[in-house]
Amino acid sequence: MSETIDTRILSAIRKPGGISGGDLAHQLGISRAAVWSHMEELRALGYEIEAGPHRGYRLISAPDLLHADDLMAQLTGPLVVGREIAVFQETTSTSDIVDKLARDGVKEGMVVFAESQTRGRGRLGRRWHSPPGKGLWFTVLLRPDMRPSAATRFVIAAAVALCRALRETAGVQPEIKWPNDVLIRGRKVAGILIEMNAELDHINYLLLGIGVGVNLEARDYPAELKPLATSLRIETRALVNRASLAVAILRELDQVYLAIRGGHFTALTEEWYRQCGTLGGQVTIKVGDRIIQGRVEAIDDEGVLLLRTQHGRIERILGGDVTVIK
Repeated sequence: MSETIDTRILSAIRKPGGISGGDLAHQLGISRAAVWSHMEELRALGYEIEAGPHRGYRLISAPDLLHADDLMAQLTGPLVVGREIAVFQETTSTSDIVDKLARDGVKEGMVVFAESQTRGRGRLGRRWHSPPGKGLWFTVLLRPDMRPSAATRFVIAAAVALCRALRETAGVQPEIKWPNDVLIRGRKVAGILIEMNAELDHINYLLLGIGVGVNLEARDYPAELKPLATSLRIETRALVNRASLAVAILRELDQVYLAIRGGHFTALTEEWYRQCGTLGGQVTIKVGDRIIQGRVEAIDDEGVLLLRTQHGRIERILGGDVTVIK
């Protein structure tokens, strides 16, 4: 994980007790005047930094913005997911940017956030509503040494990671709706999109796109989404620190990615089962022009849904539009 001077400063002033200007200058190999200059730049961004002759520098509060250096300062330890982070104020789609980076040979673990997207996308080409400063809209680059049939595992794993982070950060009780939605009280709070560049027997790279409604209010949603979507702010009636949530999600994504690479996907499926509201239910699934109805039985070793149809057969379903039959 590469570190800028600001990353190292933010990491130091987040520690209990802070750090003296002299010690920080020594650690960074710069002058105390240069340290002061960096502090002023951070203050201009909205960071409240206490400074005193005996106390040194200490972070009091951070602004509600996504700042790559600060996200990396909070992601301590040897990580794959989050080893590099970039934040854009606005882009068409974070997946467009990561796709270009992937083609240019960037290492896996790169994460691109956008404060807003003009053409954010969900499954089946649907537009993803991503207004500025209200949520987390980001894409992770992964290069697993696996066959294309294993791609569905990463949707399962990402759903588990999101549920962990949402519970930890916001205290909510999310539920997974197969294949790629995370719900709270029946309404969608987060979505997952996997896009893949692969050969017949090998994944070249995966784009793991995630959108989370964090601080949107009801008025922020278009009329057609209001009955279907929710946010953490709507559910908790409180503002959620987006940077803290982003860090929690990236940590959990790193953990589940390592679990898959280490051959521990089964443990993730067991966690997925406990949180999946679709499991055991009667559903209608639209796959292209075909409509299949049946009972959700399980997922297999690749993360593919096993559906027992009206005729008693088990069908493997890779994806589709799901309607739960009440």
